Amino acid sequence: MSWSEELALEGAGGEPVDLWRTIVSHGVADLPPNRIDEEARVLETTLALPYGRPQTVTVREGKRGRAVVSGASGKGSMAVLDGVRHILRLDEDLSEFYDVARADPDLGWVTAGAGRLMRSQTVYEDVVKTICTTNCAWSGTVRMVNAIVEHLGEPAPGAPPEGPYGRAFPSPERMAEAPEPFYRDIARAGYRWAYLRTLAESVASGAIDLEELAILPPEELPDDEIAARLLALPGVGPYAAAHVMMLIGRYSRLVLDSWTRPKYASLNGRKAKDTAIERRFRHYGRYSGLAFWLFLTRDWVAEPA
Repeated sequence: MSWSEELALEGAGGEPVDLWRTIVSHGVADLPPNRIDEEARVLETTLALPYGRPQTVTVREGKRGRAVVSGASGKGSMAVLDGVRHILRLDEDLSEFYDVARADPDLGWVTAGAGRLMRSQTVYEDVVKTICTTNCAWSGTVRMVNAIVEHLGEPAPGAPPEGPYGRAFPSPERMAEAPEPFYRDIARAGYRWAYLRTLAESVASGAIDLEELAILPPEELPDDEIAARLLALPGVGPYAAAHVMMLIGRYSRLVLDSWTRPKYASLNGRKAKDTAIERRFRHYGRYSGLAFWLFLTRDWVAEPA
């Protein structure tokens, strides 16, 4: 039985939320179990639920600042809607960031609702996907994540018999059970296979708690401590740590890599050292990395004429 529910597109501080900019806020957001239809401006995702089988839903913009969440089976339970709120970061308050951006000629536009980086259901999922982006072409990342979700993810009712869609991202326990040949021959993860399985085993056993990184406030867990914990994970270097920190709402680090540096140079009119780039956004304080990312990605969404 199909169903449809609405969510208010409003942040925790009452600020507006641009749904489409949230959905296309970064490349990893388009990896399974997510699927983005850019022509129709629709997000499809499959959510793992506390009880019962996963559920596949679509999210699209509705009327008067609302998002429409729809499913082809099951029902629009509180768990499903909370899952959508979570990945869209509707619980985040960006009003402080907007106060600074409003005075910046290059970033004043963000206050219309930009700035939310779509996240996964778990920090674990975001770490796994980020490891799969390191030292490879994007096609390699897609291949690895597709295989992990297709072969290890639990299917929702009505999921296609093959392919990664209609399946939730696998649990650490399921990934820990997968043998080396799966990672080597099917996912073709290369050297990353040992990192992925070691990480899965550590999280499944409780030796590492990744989820608390997104829960504990900065007063209890400062950014430097989060960075140190991430860098201690197998397969996570400075780029990956900065990327994961952005996805868990810790924006003090700039993601400086082979794409962001040239893109900044093209927008800035000349190359700049990392220290100069960091200095440009330093006045944003704990939102420096977010300001940098939005400066680079403004052209990802066409603005109204």
